[in-house]
Amino acid sequence: MSRAVDPHHDGSPLYVSDQHPAPGAVVSVRLRVPRSAAVSAVHVRTTPDGEQFFTDARVVHRTEDEEWWQGEVTCHNPVTTYRFLLEGEEDEEASGGRTGGGAPRRSAYRWLNGTGVHLRDVPDTSDYRLVTHAPPPDWAQRAVVYQVFPDRFARDEAVEPVGDPGGPRADLPDWAVPARWDDPVALGRGDNPAQVFGGTLDGARERLDHLVDLGADVLYLTPVFPARSNHRYDASTFEAVDPVLGGDAALLRLQEAAHEHGIRVMGDITTNHTGDAHEWYAAARRDPDGEFASWYVRDDGRPGEWVTWLGVESLPKLDHANPALRARLTEGPESVIERWLGEGRGFDSWRVDVANMTGRYKGSDLTHQVARETRAAVDRATGGQGLLIAEHTHDHSRDVDGDGWHGVMNYSGFTRPVWTWLRAADFAPKFLGSPLQVPRLGAELVAETMRDFCSIVSWRAWTHSMTLVGSHDTTRVRTLVGDDVEQVKVAAGLLLTLPGIPMITYGDEIGMPGDFGEDGRRPMPWGSRETDDGLWDEALAGYYRDLIALRHDCPALWGGGMRWLYAEGDVMVFLREHPEQTALVHVARAAHDDVEIPTTQVAGAGAAQGRTPQTAGLDVTASGVRLAAPGPTVQVWTWATDAPAWEPVPETYRGGW
Repeated sequence: MSRAVDPHHDGSPLYVSDQHPAPGAVVSVRLRVPRSAAVSAVHVRTTPDGEQFFTDARVVHRTEDEEWWQGEVTCHNPVTTYRFLLEGEEDEEASGGRTGGGAPRRSAYRWLNGTGVHLRDVPDTSDYRLVTHAPPPDWAQRAVVYQVFPDRFARDEAVEPVGDPGGPRADLPDWAVPARWDDPVALGRGDNPAQVFGGTLDGARERLDHLVDLGADVLYLTPVFPARSNHRYDASTFEAVDPVLGGDAALLRLQEAAHEHGIRVMGDITTNHTGDAHEWYAAARRDPDGEFASWYVRDDGRPGEWVTWLGVESLPKLDHANPALRARLTEGPESVIERWLGEGRGFDSWRVDVANMTGRYKGSDLTHQVARETRAAVDRATGGQGLLIAEHTHDHSRDVDGDGWHGVMNYSGFTRPVWTWLRAADFAPKFLGSPLQVPRLGAELVAETMRDFCSIVSWRAWTHSMTLVGSHDTTRVRTLVGDDVEQVKVAAGLLLTLPGIPMITYGDEIGMPGDFGEDGRRPMPWGSRETDDGLWDEALAGYYRDLIALRHDCPALWGGGMRWLYAEGDVMVFLREHPEQTALVHVARAAHDDVEIPTTQVAGAGAAQGRTPQTAGLDVTASGVRLAAPGPTVQVWTWATDAPAWEPVPETYRGGW
């Protein structure tokens, strides 16, 4: 982690003058420098067309404690990278004591990029980025997403067995194993994909008031197309909604009702594979030399066989090298991506399953082309108002350039680091295929992980990626933290105060437990809402509700930057800074002694206002702010930001060359 004395920059509006620059635009970038950092000059380094180029920054504002430096960057390329070169004296702490013993202080050579200050040369991987591609929709950064697994969220009255509410449905296809709503989930590998509890889209529609009450404004549905499993990631067609869920009409009713409640609907599409019952694959098998056979990847090691996702025989892999397949998916109003998007069509946005593997196989890598074509289809169908999120579980730096996926499900830069901080000491889950259990780490390593992953993409991609503590594929947060509701609150606090688009999996807000995968897909216990059986924690739901309302109300939380102030052991302290407002966030997983944040880092804190029920009055002293916690806690204070105005671009600025 960087020290409190380090200069700071991020891609937020307080530090970057234009969040959506056009090609060729000149963008001003600012650097906040504590006076104690002893910086005498700042140079902005860019790499137009791959060659480095330097321009000088200048001091535009000075206080007793800090200086604001401003420089300019020309957006010469669609994605323009930049970093700062700092000049000044090298202090003894920064140099590891090399200047001790009366030796003269030397001129410092310091780089600042997305991972912090470095006394050595570093690669360009973590440089800051300006993106000139069309931006994501305006609404997205303020959104809170609620994920629903349709079979397990809610039934509707039309499918309830007569005289047996919650009983097994009698109208299911042959592959399905009917279950009562309160039955345990089947955990056997061969059993769980077939167990159907009978949730429907009309059932989800009837429960939209729960989302409204919670404050969520995007309903994300896992797949709704016909399939031969309860998860439906093995679609048999993309031309219709599964009749088990209510068919096309039910989806349109759900979208219409959602819009009336101010909620957008996000669909889930598999572009990497289909199910083996899909009509395209059936045609391919009927005629191995016909048109549809080339829509799937052939296994060159097994003549006559097709490649499948991770060897799962029911999930044959699509071959995006075939232009006809890509056209069917993304070209025209009747393509798979476009036909379901827009008012009265079902969905407003898409989440793309296994996006990291889509278009990739051995020597073929068409992922970027697929992403660009999918993005273009989403933009056409929605007038630029659709959000496109890619599933990705590890390093996504080479897949989010700005003209394809808007962002990812941020498993790598949020979910996993949060798990390593909050998982129970006696519970070590594995994470999506890892052979080893997740370690339990201190806040310093967690913050470093988050910062590293933030640094490898643009600020735009980072803030338009979904943050999630868990999903339908992972351990639920209540089980992760050892059934400790106070730690669930800490997880919720991180989810709703850190940058990104928060995603809550149905039931997390009421404390539903569940281990990996199917066990986490238990039916929503609506019947427990009015009882005292322990399956519905209304107090926890109220906590989520309050945090979501706070996020909606605070521009610093939905649109501010990110500055780490302290991260060690059980404690995280950070600032979210926006031109209108600053938020100081203190999160602890356990009781801790006083942590003092220097006054130089929290200018304006004297006017701080506590924003959560847990938040005490801020202890401001002459030297700084003192923070302590008697146990797990989330505290948020806000105050008006006092930042200098942007200076005009100097007439002497030479542009990119």
